[in-house]
Amino acid sequence: MYLTLPILIPLLSGILVMALWRRRKYQRIVAVIGSAALLVAALALFVQVYNNSGILVVQIGNWPAPYGITLVADLMSAMLVLVTGVMALVISIYALYTMDRSRERFGFLSLYQFLLMGVCGSFLTGDIFNLYVWFEVMLMASFVLLALGGERHQLEGALKYVTLNLIASAFFLAGVGILYGAFGTLNMADLAVKMQSVEDPRLLTTLSMVFLIAFGIKAAIFPLFFWLPASYHTPPIATTAIFAALLSKVGVYALIRVFTLLFIQEVPFTHSLILVLAGFTMLTGVLGAASHYEIRRILSFHIVSQIGYMIMGLGLYTRVALAGALYYIVHNMLAKTNLFLISGLIYRLRGTYQLKKLGGLYVAAPGLAFLFLIAGMSLAGLPPSSGFFGKLTLVWAGLETRHYVIVAVALVTSILTLYSMTKIWAEAFWKSSPDEALLIAQNAPLQRHETWTLYGPIVALTICILGMALGAGPILGTVFRAADQLLEPSSYIEAVLGVQP
Repeated sequence: MYLTLPILIPLLSGILVMALWRRRKYQRIVAVIGSAALLVAALALFVQVYNNSGILVVQIGNWPAPYGITLVADLMSAMLVLVTGVMALVISIYALYTMDRSRERFGFLSLYQFLLMGVCGSFLTGDIFNLYVWFEVMLMASFVLLALGGERHQLEGALKYVTLNLIASAFFLAGVGILYGAFGTLNMADLAVKMQSVEDPRLLTTLSMVFLIAFGIKAAIFPLFFWLPASYHTPPIATTAIFAALLSKVGVYALIRVFTLLFIQEVPFTHSLILVLAGFTMLTGVLGAASHYEIRRILSFHIVSQIGYMIMGLGLYTRVALAGALYYIVHNMLAKTNLFLISGLIYRLRGTYQLKKLGGLYVAAPGLAFLFLIAGMSLAGLPPSSGFFGKLTLVWAGLETRHYVIVAVALVTSILTLYSMTKIWAEAFWKSSPDEALLIAQNAPLQRHETWTLYGPIVALTICILGMALGAGPILGTVFRAADQLLEPSSYIEAVLGVQP
């Protein structure tokens, strides 16, 4: 039950929202309640996995592995499902007064739930073909969400998004076919056992490159990231926020899963290549952010640069590095999403995302300035923020393994991230307010219900960010346990197959 609920709840919520097609009020209620139920189910799953110190497995239909559909939750996947539940609830509340009526009428709320279903399914599946299926569920829902509204810039971004992701799907499906032809199974635990007996690792290394391309596009790593900053700034901010929180992180999750469970035969080559890509991903993303003056574009490029930190941990492939990567994924999901929600509130107050047209928010909205400061400094990794502990762990891992170049790249990226956050602070909050923006602000004051629905999710995520910093010790203890599970895949294999590998 614990494993199936995070998939069934958004599925049923999406269907019920569609059944209430002409009742917008009830659609909204169902969407928020469904997101809250997903959070409760995700929390129950995490507590169950954490307290049992093991791995939960369900064989759908009681078909034994590797013949049936398997759902698996270790600490990494349970943790990511939990954060997905948090994102689902806060963004569904935020969307109540930021999503326009026409997009809701054409299916935003149901598509949102189906997207959550695809994300949770991706995190919990134990079968690589079903991982492909859940990826396609996400792709279909996200493509329609991206194009919903039919504005020209949206359609342009959506075409780039879907074209690159369809290429990724083609590589993914080709890799799945080759895997099945070579090993006769697609259950990841069974694949891990059979790959151990392969005498010539070159086949597996070549195959790993196919999956690196497929998941690399999904995760937006260098040089496959151009679709992300070209599309994420085009839809309404609630849609952008859920994309930023979840979609690329599913790609990172898939990379970590297959390169710690399946493709571990030639680590010096495969993981060193991942480390090089991590460095270029960090630099290209942060340089793109430094060159722009539109808030959503800056934050979109920063999604790319932050992905570099996550796969840096995979490339280093040590206990400390993987723990740092997992901590950083959770931190980034919270901080980056919060910054997008803050940018949406800035737009509501000033009517623009262009930094040159903004100003005076420190005086006009001091609470918002404080909230931005916490999220921005956390993203930059200033002590004692949550981002600092994530970057410190990754730098520690790099120094331990004497990978000084990637450490230097990570530190330079952190400095340039601080520059970008400082740029937003100086332009939007600190400088005096332009007359045009001031006029818009005077003509469109926040209503009381808007204050609760816009500020509430931002405050909630800020509390989570502060909680990660204040509770860094216990959280790092949890991600170190998750890293141990990743580095000892025998526990995963035994839990799924019921036999020692």
